[in-house]
Amino acid sequence: MKKTTVFVSLLFAVHLVHADDFEKQRLNNWHQWRGPDSNGVAIQADPPLEWNETKNVKWKAELSGNGSSSPVVWGNNIFLTSAIRTKRVSETPIPKREIPKVDLPEGVPERTFEPLPTNYHKFFVTCIDRNSGEQLWEKMVAEEIPFRAHHGDHGYASGSPTTDGERIYVSFGSVGIFCLDLEGAVKWSRDLADLEIPNDFGEVVTPVLHGDHLVVIMDHLGQSFIVTLDKKTGETVWKNNRDELANWSTPLVTEFEGRTQVIVSGSQRVMSYDLNTGETIWECGGLGKAIIPTPVRHRNLIFCMTGYLGDSLLAIRLDSQGDVTDTDQIVWRADKGTPYVPSPLLYGGQLYFNRKNSNILTSVNAETGKALIPSTRLPHVGGNIYASPVGAAGKIYFVSRNGSTLVIKNGPELEVLAKNKLDDVFDATPAIAGREIVLRGSKYLYCLREQ
Repeated sequence: MKKTTVFVSLLFAVHLVHADDFEKQRLNNWHQWRGPDSNGVAIQADPPLEWNETKNVKWKAELSGNGSSSPVVWGNNIFLTSAIRTKRVSETPIPKREIPKVDLPEGVPERTFEPLPTNYHKFFVTCIDRNSGEQLWEKMVAEEIPFRAHHGDHGYASGSPTTDGERIYVSFGSVGIFCLDLEGAVKWSRDLADLEIPNDFGEVVTPVLHGDHLVVIMDHLGQSFIVTLDKKTGETVWKNNRDELANWSTPLVTEFEGRTQVIVSGSQRVMSYDLNTGETIWECGGLGKAIIPTPVRHRNLIFCMTGYLGDSLLAIRLDSQGDVTDTDQIVWRADKGTPYVPSPLLYGGQLYFNRKNSNILTSVNAETGKALIPSTRLPHVGGNIYASPVGAAGKIYFVSRNGSTLVIKNGPELEVLAKNKLDDVFDATPAIAGREIVLRGSKYLYCLREQ
């Protein structure tokens, strides 16, 4: 009995050491979508203020595949996902499938839909050397014909990877979810569902890792669901069906008062699930449709927002229980200026977000909703913004699609620190680690550092 007790105690101690080690390393890396604390900020980083094609470019590497997923950084490794269309076509006719449609925002013209894909695509996970920009390895995890076409500004590699420093986890939506080791060997994979996405907008499924759990949201016009997988085996821990339409939002996993909540923005309901059991903790209606922005947290508040068929922001208390729609558990709300594609940035007690996909910025006090920087057009930023803002060392970076980046000071007034330009198109959100910022363009991957 004593030997057994000692053995169990040692295993528990090893687990704690590993968890503490990960926690320390996590803060020095950008291991997941929206960074170390899922709010867009790298607290321990200090990236460059200024750059162009010849200034403060540590290296610039040509990309071999297509994708709008964001890079993640762990140690000397940068991980990316991409997809490549091949010339190989289906040997048998593809059954015709009706394209589901939903209403478009006012003023947006009807789209001409692409035909269903008939060419095979190759799906890759790539590891880049952070010091040199050289490719360390590239693994093709699947080769198949995509289930649906996609929007012209979208693609087949839009979900961002995540890593715990031992393995990498990626999702290509309908193609599947894959777990690889740091050398690129596939350890397990799962095919969860084919996603019925309206208007062929395309898929975005970004897994979220917390402890031994990997959380995946599959919201579409078929049977939506949330599933938690064992990160070591890929086996299902729990799965709940969701009464939802198509959404593209990544869940937020956060601990509060001894309980770990999985918070998911949805068209029908914002939901909070218990990470360990799948039990619904609280829910709230009234947000809006076609949710893309990821929720963020400040102290005991969660902020969920959308800017698709109307603007909406809800600040909901984390200690909620049951259905809190139209109750005082919603501390404050906003009905204008909220984002469509970009996620918000939470820096200290200040919340930043763009209107739709534009260069119009609003910043508010996170606790009260009081405007600090009322709806203001960012200078020197042209074109739409799809990338989410990121921050470090008191600086906030807004990257527009045309390659311009505006850097402002974190604070209650709009103070421009720098304006930068690169010769590429940028849809992916940057990653920040140490003294570097990694930008993924349509053609190149940039690593920027003060020289």
